[in-house]
Amino acid sequence: MATTEVYEHGVPAESEFGYAQAVRSGDLIHVSGQLAFDDAGGLFAPDDFAAQLERTHANIDRVLAHYGATRRQIVSQVLYVVGLVRNAAAVAEGNRAYFGGHRAAATAVGVTELTFPGQLVEISCVIDTSLPA
Repeated sequence: MATTEVYEHGVPAESEFGYAQAVRSGDLIHVSGQLAFDDAGGLFAPDDFAAQLERTHANIDRVLAHYGATRRQIVSQVLYVVGLVRNAAAVAEGNRAYFGGHRAAATAVGVTELTFPGQLVEISCVIDTSLPA
């Protein structure tokens, strides 16, 4: 039987919205939508897409570090982007910079708004720890 393990960053939204940042089930880690929150749980760089994308990737890295995983073990991601057409080039550039030569399955969804005013990007992903790190 697979075991589960829950991970939280310790930000207020986790208890307010009733969710975990990630749940491990066997070899798979399902990561909730990560966003550009700062250490206190507030939105980092409102309305600055490039800065938010970088900070969102850094928050994904925190989840990876907790589980001893690497970016090469991310098998899929879903990006929710306010102004997708306007930010498509920045999404592509940020993705290439984050993953290097690794390629995960990806879906980008254009949305009109996200949870916090000024939030422009949110990324959920699945990590397979059975893959080479």
